[in-house]
Amino acid sequence: MAKRDFPIEVTAPDIAPYRAGNTGVDYVTTFDSGKPGPHAMVNGVTHGNEICGAIALDHLFRHDIRPVRGKLTLAFVNHAAYRRFDPARPRDNRRIDQDINRVWADEVLDGPGDTLELRRARELRPIVETVDHLLDLHSLGTNCPALLLCTGQAKETELARAIGFPAHIVLGQKRRSRKRMIDYTPFADPATHRTGLLAECGQHWARQTAVNALDTTLRFLRGLAVIDTAAFAEHVSSPARAPQRLLRITGSVELQSDDFTFTDEFHGLEHFPDAGTVIGRDGGADVVTPHDDCILVMPNARATKGMRAIRFARVVTADQAD
Repeated sequence: MAKRDFPIEVTAPDIAPYRAGNTGVDYVTTFDSGKPGPHAMVNGVTHGNEICGAIALDHLFRHDIRPVRGKLTLAFVNHAAYRRFDPARPRDNRRIDQDINRVWADEVLDGPGDTLELRRARELRPIVETVDHLLDLHSLGTNCPALLLCTGQAKETELARAIGFPAHIVLGQKRRSRKRMIDYTPFADPATHRTGLLAECGQHWARQTAVNALDTTLRFLRGLAVIDTAAFAEHVSSPARAPQRLLRITGSVELQSDDFTFTDEFHGLEHFPDAGTVIGRDGGADVVTPHDDCILVMPNARATKGMRAIRFARVVTADQAD
Protein backbone atom coordinates (compact mmCIF):
# COMPACT_ATOMS: atom_id res chain seq x y z
CA MET A 1 0.00 0.00 0.00
CA ALA A 2 1.08 3.61 -0.63
CA LYS A 3 2.70 5.48 2.24
CA ARG A 4 0.07 8.06 3.09
CA ASP A 5 0.71 11.64 4.14
CA PHE A 6 -1.53 13.49 6.56
CA PRO A 7 -2.61 17.14 6.82
CA ILE A 8 -1.17 19.45 9.46
CA GLU A 9 -4.18 20.36 11.59
CA VAL A 10 -2.34 21.94 14.53
CA THR A 11 0.19 24.72 15.03
CA ALA A 12 3.52 24.04 16.70
CA PRO A 13 3.73 26.49 19.64
CA ASP A 14 6.71 28.76 20.19
CA ILE A 15 8.64 27.26 23.11
CA ALA A 16 11.32 29.96 23.27
CA PRO A 17 9.72 31.56 26.37
CA TYR A 18 10.39 28.33 28.26
CA ARG A 19 14.09 28.07 27.45
CA ALA A 20 15.50 29.42 30.71
CA GLY A 21 13.36 27.30 33.01
CA ASN A 22 14.55 27.17 36.62
CA THR A 23 16.62 23.97 36.81
CA GLY A 24 19.86 25.06 35.18
CA VAL A 25 18.96 22.91 32.15
CA ASP A 26 17.46 24.63 29.12
CA TYR A 27 13.77 23.97 28.46
CA VAL A 28 13.23 22.19 31.79
CA THR A 29 11.10 23.75 34.53
CA THR A 30 10.22 22.31 37.94
CA PHE A 31 7.31 23.58 40.01
CA ASP A 32 7.52 22.66 43.71
CA SER A 33 4.32 22.81 45.75
CA GLY A 34 6.26 22.82 49.00
CA LYS A 35 4.08 19.96 50.23
CA PRO A 36 4.93 16.26 50.46
CA GLY A 37 4.10 14.23 47.39
CA PRO A 38 5.54 12.57 44.32
CA HIS A 39 7.80 14.17 41.74
CA ALA A 40 5.96 13.86 38.39
CA MET A 41 7.65 14.64 35.08
CA VAL A 42 5.92 15.23 31.75
CA ASN A 43 8.02 15.23 28.58
CA GLY A 44 7.17 16.73 25.21
CA VAL A 45 8.99 16.61 21.85
CA THR A 46 11.21 13.65 22.62
CA HIS A 47 10.92 13.42 18.83
CA GLY A 48 10.99 16.81 17.16
CA ASN A 49 8.11 16.24 14.73
CA GLU A 50 5.73 14.95 17.42
CA ILE A 51 4.34 18.30 18.42
CA CYS A 52 1.38 17.23 20.57
CA GLY A 53 3.61 17.19 23.65
CA ALA A 54 4.69 20.77 23.07
CA ILE A 55 1.02 21.77 22.79
CA ALA A 56 0.16 20.03 26.08
CA LEU A 57 3.09 21.53 27.98
CA ASP A 58 2.43 24.98 26.54
CA HIS A 59 -1.17 24.68 27.79
CA LEU A 60 0.01 23.83 31.33
CA PHE A 61 2.37 26.80 31.35
CA ARG A 62 -0.10 29.31 29.91
CA HIS A 63 -2.93 28.27 32.23
CA ASP A 64 -0.80 28.16 35.37
CA ILE A 65 -1.58 24.52 36.11
CA ARG A 66 0.65 23.85 39.09
CA PRO A 67 1.12 21.05 41.60
CA VAL A 68 -0.86 21.13 44.85
CA ARG A 69 1.46 18.50 46.33
CA GLY A 70 4.86 17.20 45.37
CA LYS A 71 6.70 18.50 42.31
CA LEU A 72 5.94 18.81 38.62
CA THR A 73 8.70 18.96 36.02
CA LEU A 74 7.94 19.92 32.41
CA ALA A 75 10.62 19.16 29.82
CA PHE A 76 10.92 19.87 26.10
CA VAL A 77 13.30 16.98 25.53
CA ASN A 78 14.71 17.36 22.00
CA HIS A 79 14.07 21.07 21.67
CA ALA A 80 16.78 21.41 19.02
CA ALA A 81 14.99 19.02 16.67
CA TYR A 82 11.58 20.51 17.47
CA ARG A 83 12.71 24.03 16.62
CA ARG A 84 13.48 22.78 13.08
CA PHE A 85 9.85 21.77 12.49
CA ASP A 86 8.72 22.84 9.02
CA PRO A 87 5.07 22.17 8.07
CA ALA A 88 6.22 21.78 4.46
CA ARG A 89 8.55 18.91 5.50
CA PRO A 90 7.02 17.66 8.74
CA ARG A 91 8.88 14.33 8.90
CA ASP A 92 12.38 15.76 8.58
CA ASN A 93 12.99 16.88 12.16
CA ARG A 94 12.40 13.74 14.21
CA ARG A 95 16.00 13.94 15.43
CA ILE A 96 19.30 15.71 14.77
CA ASP A 97 21.98 13.00 15.08
CA GLN A 98 20.20 10.02 16.64
CA ASP A 99 17.00 8.99 18.39
CA ILE A 100 17.21 10.41 21.92
CA ASN A 101 14.67 7.81 23.00
CA ARG A 102 17.09 4.95 22.30
CA VAL A 103 20.07 6.06 24.41
CA TRP A 104 18.86 5.42 27.96
CA ALA A 105 21.04 2.42 28.74
CA ASP A 106 23.63 3.23 31.42
CA GLU A 107 26.46 1.95 29.24
CA VAL A 108 25.41 4.31 26.44
CA LEU A 109 25.00 7.34 28.69
CA ASP A 110 28.36 6.60 30.35
CA GLY A 111 30.05 5.62 27.08
CA PRO A 112 32.24 7.56 24.65
CA GLY A 113 29.49 8.58 22.22
CA ASP A 114 29.15 12.29 21.47
CA THR A 115 26.04 13.36 19.59
CA LEU A 116 23.68 16.24 20.18
CA GLU A 117 21.05 13.86 21.53
CA LEU A 118 23.49 12.09 23.84
CA ARG A 119 24.67 15.40 25.25
CA ARG A 120 21.05 16.37 25.84
CA ALA A 121 20.27 13.04 27.54
CA ARG A 122 23.25 13.53 29.84
CA GLU A 123 21.95 17.01 30.73
CA LEU A 124 18.55 15.57 31.57
CA ARG A 125 19.82 12.52 33.44
CA PRO A 126 20.34 14.14 36.89
CA ILE A 127 16.79 15.48 36.78
CA VAL A 128 15.28 12.21 35.55
CA GLU A 129 16.97 10.42 38.45
CA THR A 130 14.92 12.48 40.93
CA VAL A 131 11.57 11.66 39.29
CA ASP A 132 9.03 9.26 40.80
CA HIS A 133 6.65 9.05 37.85
CA LEU A 134 7.35 9.91 34.21
CA LEU A 135 4.91 10.52 31.34
CA ASP A 136 6.56 10.76 27.91
CA LEU A 137 4.22 12.19 25.26
CA HIS A 138 4.55 10.88 21.69
CA SER A 139 2.50 10.51 18.51
CA LEU A 140 2.26 8.11 15.57
CA GLY A 141 2.46 8.08 11.80
CA THR A 142 -1.01 6.54 11.45
CA ASN A 143 -4.55 7.34 12.54
CA CYS A 144 -4.35 4.91 15.45
CA PRO A 145 -6.37 5.46 18.62
CA ALA A 146 -4.29 6.67 21.55
CA LEU A 147 -2.20 4.08 23.41
CA LEU A 148 -0.39 3.99 26.74
CA LEU A 149 2.81 1.92 26.58
CA CYS A 150 4.76 0.40 29.46
CA THR A 151 7.13 -2.50 30.06
CA GLY A 152 4.39 -4.59 31.68
CA GLN A 153 5.37 -4.34 35.33
CA ALA A 154 2.53 -4.48 37.87
CA LYS A 155 3.37 -1.03 39.23
CA GLU A 156 3.01 0.48 35.74
CA THR A 157 -0.25 -1.31 35.00
CA GLU A 158 -1.67 -0.14 38.32
CA LEU A 159 -0.85 3.50 37.55
CA ALA A 160 -2.08 3.22 33.95
CA ARG A 161 -5.43 1.92 35.14
CA ALA A 162 -5.63 4.65 37.78
CA ILE A 163 -5.09 7.27 35.08
CA GLY A 164 -8.03 5.82 33.14
CA PHE A 165 -6.90 7.09 29.72
CA PRO A 166 -6.16 6.20 26.97
CA ALA A 167 -8.50 3.27 26.47
CA HIS A 168 -5.70 0.94 25.32
CA ILE A 169 -2.79 -0.05 27.59
CA VAL A 170 -0.01 -1.91 25.79
CA LEU A 171 2.19 -4.14 27.93
CA GLY A 172 5.57 -4.67 26.34
CA GLN A 173 8.86 -6.01 27.63
CA LYS A 174 11.96 -4.54 29.20
CA ARG A 175 14.59 -3.59 26.65
CA ARG A 176 18.17 -4.72 27.04
CA SER A 177 19.52 -2.27 24.46
CA ARG A 178 18.35 0.87 22.64
CA LYS A 179 16.47 1.79 25.79
CA ARG A 180 13.75 4.43 25.91
CA MET A 181 13.56 6.84 28.82
CA ILE A 182 10.76 4.75 30.34
CA ASP A 183 13.23 1.81 30.31
CA TYR A 184 15.88 3.77 32.21
CA THR A 185 17.16 1.92 35.28
CA PRO A 186 15.22 3.78 38.01
CA PHE A 187 11.90 3.07 36.28
CA ALA A 188 12.75 -0.46 35.11
CA ASP A 189 13.70 -1.69 38.57
CA PRO A 190 10.73 -3.67 39.97
CA ALA A 191 12.03 -3.10 43.50
CA THR A 192 11.22 0.62 43.33
CA HIS A 193 7.89 2.45 43.22
CA ARG A 194 9.08 4.59 40.29
CA THR A 195 7.27 4.31 36.97
CA GLY A 196 7.68 5.40 33.36
CA LEU A 197 4.77 5.51 30.92
CA LEU A 198 4.83 6.44 27.23
CA ALA A 199 1.69 7.81 25.59
CA GLU A 200 1.16 7.50 21.84
CA CYS A 201 -1.54 10.12 21.48
CA GLY A 202 -2.63 9.61 17.85
CA GLN A 203 -1.49 10.69 14.39
CA HIS A 204 1.33 13.25 14.54
CA TRP A 205 -0.50 16.33 13.34
CA ALA A 206 -4.19 15.57 13.93
CA ARG A 207 -6.18 18.00 16.04
CA GLN A 208 -7.50 15.19 18.25
CA THR A 209 -3.96 14.07 19.04
CA ALA A 210 -3.25 17.35 20.81
CA VAL A 211 -6.48 16.91 22.79
CA ASN A 212 -5.43 13.37 23.71
CA ALA A 213 -1.99 14.56 24.82
CA LEU A 214 -3.45 17.14 27.18
CA ASP A 215 -6.11 14.74 28.48
CA THR A 216 -3.49 12.06 29.18
CA THR A 217 -1.32 14.61 30.98
CA LEU A 218 -4.18 15.89 33.12
CA ARG A 219 -5.33 12.38 34.00
CA PHE A 220 -1.76 11.36 34.85
CA LEU A 221 -1.35 14.33 37.19
CA ARG A 222 -4.80 13.91 38.73
CA GLY A 223 -4.23 10.16 39.16
CA LEU A 224 -1.16 11.03 41.23
CA ALA A 225 -3.13 13.78 43.07
CA VAL A 226 -0.48 16.27 41.91
CA ILE A 227 -3.15 18.67 40.59
CA ASP A 228 -6.51 19.35 42.19
CA THR A 229 -9.96 18.38 40.98
CA ALA A 230 -10.88 21.92 39.94
CA ALA A 231 -7.90 22.33 37.60
CA PHE A 232 -8.49 18.89 36.14
CA ALA A 233 -12.20 19.49 35.51
CA GLU A 234 -11.61 22.90 33.92
CA HIS A 235 -9.10 21.70 31.35
CA VAL A 236 -9.88 18.05 30.53
CA SER A 237 -11.97 17.53 27.41
CA SER A 238 -14.28 15.03 29.12
CA PRO A 239 -14.29 14.02 32.79
CA ALA A 240 -15.89 10.64 32.03
CA ARG A 241 -13.66 7.58 32.23
CA ALA A 242 -13.77 5.17 29.31
CA PRO A 243 -13.37 1.38 29.70
CA GLN A 244 -9.75 0.33 29.26
CA ARG A 245 -8.34 -2.87 27.81
CA LEU A 246 -4.93 -4.43 28.29
CA LEU A 247 -2.91 -5.66 25.31
CA ARG A 248 0.11 -7.90 25.83
CA ILE A 249 2.78 -7.74 23.10
CA THR A 250 3.40 -11.24 21.76
CA GLY A 251 5.96 -10.59 19.03
CA SER A 252 7.06 -8.31 16.22
CA VAL A 253 8.39 -8.29 12.67
CA GLU A 254 11.82 -6.90 11.82
CA LEU A 255 12.15 -6.39 8.09
CA GLN A 256 14.60 -8.48 6.11
CA SER A 257 14.48 -6.29 3.00
CA ASP A 258 13.70 -2.81 1.74
CA ASP A 259 10.92 -4.27 -0.40
CA PHE A 260 8.06 -4.27 2.11
CA THR A 261 4.36 -3.47 1.88
CA PHE A 262 1.26 -4.10 3.95
CA THR A 263 -1.78 -5.69 2.27
CA ASP A 264 -3.97 -2.81 3.44
CA GLU A 265 -3.74 0.61 5.04
CA PHE A 266 -3.43 -0.53 8.64
CA HIS A 267 -3.53 2.13 11.36
CA GLY A 268 -3.19 -0.06 14.45
CA LEU A 269 -5.49 -2.12 16.71
CA GLU A 270 -6.90 -4.10 13.77
CA HIS A 271 -8.07 -7.54 14.95
CA PHE A 272 -7.47 -10.80 13.07
CA PRO A 273 -9.30 -13.86 14.42
CA ASP A 274 -7.16 -16.47 12.65
CA ALA A 275 -3.44 -17.23 12.84
CA GLY A 276 -1.64 -17.24 9.50
CA THR A 277 -3.54 -14.31 7.99
CA VAL A 278 -1.31 -12.53 5.47
CA ILE A 279 -0.90 -8.86 6.37
CA GLY A 280 2.15 -7.92 4.30
CA ARG A 281 5.02 -8.95 2.04
CA ASP A 282 8.71 -8.59 2.90
CA GLY A 283 10.97 -9.20 -0.07
CA GLY A 284 8.51 -11.68 -1.51
CA ALA A 285 7.89 -13.50 1.78
CA ASP A 286 4.49 -13.38 3.43
CA VAL A 287 4.16 -11.60 6.78
CA VAL A 288 1.41 -13.37 8.74
CA THR A 289 -0.36 -13.11 12.07
CA PRO A 290 1.34 -15.51 14.52
CA HIS A 291 -1.70 -16.54 16.57
CA ASP A 292 -5.47 -16.39 16.73
CA ASP A 293 -7.15 -13.20 17.97
CA CYS A 294 -4.12 -11.18 16.95
CA ILE A 295 -4.12 -7.39 17.22
CA LEU A 296 -1.77 -5.15 15.24
CA VAL A 297 0.10 -2.53 17.23
CA MET A 298 1.89 0.48 15.71
CA PRO A 299 2.26 -0.60 12.07
CA ASN A 300 4.97 1.33 10.23
CA ALA A 301 4.51 1.32 6.46
CA ARG A 302 7.68 3.43 6.11
CA ALA A 303 9.92 0.84 7.78
CA THR A 304 12.99 -0.35 5.90
CA LYS A 305 15.39 -3.27 6.31
CA GLY A 306 16.35 -3.86 9.94
CA MET A 307 13.47 -1.76 11.26
CA ARG A 308 10.40 -3.06 13.07
CA ALA A 309 7.34 -2.90 10.85
CA ILE A 310 4.70 -4.17 13.28
CA ARG A 311 4.07 -5.52 16.75
CA PHE A 312 1.53 -8.24 17.53
CA ALA A 313 -0.58 -8.39 20.68
CA ARG A 314 -3.50 -10.14 22.33
CA VAL A 315 -6.06 -8.90 24.85
CA VAL A 316 -5.38 -9.99 28.46
CA THR A 317 -7.26 -9.59 31.70
CA ALA A 318 -5.94 -7.67 34.69
CA ASP A 319 -4.99 -10.98 36.35
CA GLN A 320 -3.10 -12.09 33.25
CA ALA A 321 -1.33 -8.72 33.06
CA ASP A 322 0.25 -9.28 36.45
